[in-house]
Formats: sequence, structure tokens, C-alpha cells
Amino acid sequence: MLSEIREFLGCATPDAWVEAALRDQAVMLIDHKNNEFKAASTALALIAKYSAHEELVNFMSRLAREELRHHEQVLAILKKRGIPLRPISAGRYASSLRTVVRNHEPQKLVDTLIVGAFIECRSCERFAALVDHLDADLAKFYGSLLKSEARHFQGYLSLARRYGDDADIDRRVAEIREVEAGLIQSPDSEFRFHSGVPEVQAA
Repeated sequence: MLSEIREFLGCATPDAWVEAALRDQAVMLIDHKNNEFKAASTALALIAKYSAHEELVNFMSRLAREELRHHEQVLAILKKRGIPLRPISAGRYASSLRTVVRNHEPQKLVDTLIVGAFIECRSCERFAALVDHLDADLAKFYGSLLKSEARHFQGYLSLARRYGDDADIDRRVAEIREVEAGLIQSPDSEFRFHSGVPEVQAA
């Protein structure tokens, strides 16, 4: 499964991001919690917008429940570790990817699903990048998320192919892959779960 994920993505997570995540696990966990909630919200929004697409509705309903469960699990980890909840700004990653989504249907739906596949795929790849460096409890949790995030990635991509043209999808995957890799490999002013290479902060 990891080989498929790495093949789909245009680059691996830089070591500098892993080092930043290990230094600031509080922000990593809070942003992870936020991302799980956003993933559930996105699934519900897609159900509302494309309510006549039965296969999409069924998949997104299951996904929303699973993402909310993950949200609750991260909340429990934060509480157990004594990390208080606090607002943090969203990173550039998801909003930047969504700027490439086409505005007309059905291409808008297809691009939205491809972007969703990349977000889920990168999440999975980052869990894998972190798992060997974490304490036992967090490593076990992140290891357990690998399979579910991989299923989500495959589900998003399968739906894109259900509602779009294969040749167009292959072209859009290649184009969005380049944008996604650029976000991951370029300097980023703030550390977040999906951020790029952290800029060195002045002492």
C-alpha cells in the first residue's frame, strides 16, 4: 500500500518537516485534529452538493463518520497529554490545492475528488514518515490510521474515475501532483501537518 501511495505522490515528505513535527508535537496534534474535522465537513458538503450521486453519497457518509471518530481520538490524546486546545491558523496546503479546481461541471467534481485523493494520500504518507520516531502510544495510533487514510485516498480516486473521463483524470492527476509536490518541497512560513519545508526561525 505504501508503495502505491509513494508512486501517486510527486515527492516524499522532507526530513526537515519530520524534525519540525517532532519538535512541536502540540501543534502537530492540534492541526491534525482540525484536519480530521475539516475532512468530515468536506464529505458532508459534497453530500449536500451532489445529493443525486448515490455512490458518492454512500462513500462520503461513511467517510464523515470515520473522520469524526478520528477527530474524537485526537481530542482524547490531547487531553491525556495535557495539551490545551487553542485556535491555530490553517496552513496554505488545502486552500492552495483547491485553487486549481476547474469551475464547470462535471470537471469541478472530478478535480475536487482528485484534490481529496492527494490530501488523504499525503496524510497517509506523513503518518508513515512519523511513526518510527514517535512514542509507543502515538506511534500505535498513527500506525492504525495508515490503512484508513489509504482507503480514503483510493475511494476518492475511484469516485473521480466513476464521474470523469480516464484520459482527463490522468492529465489532471499529473498536473495536480506537480502543484502538490511544490507545496510540500517549498519553504513554508509556518509548521502545520501538511506544510512545506519549515523556514528557519531567527533566535
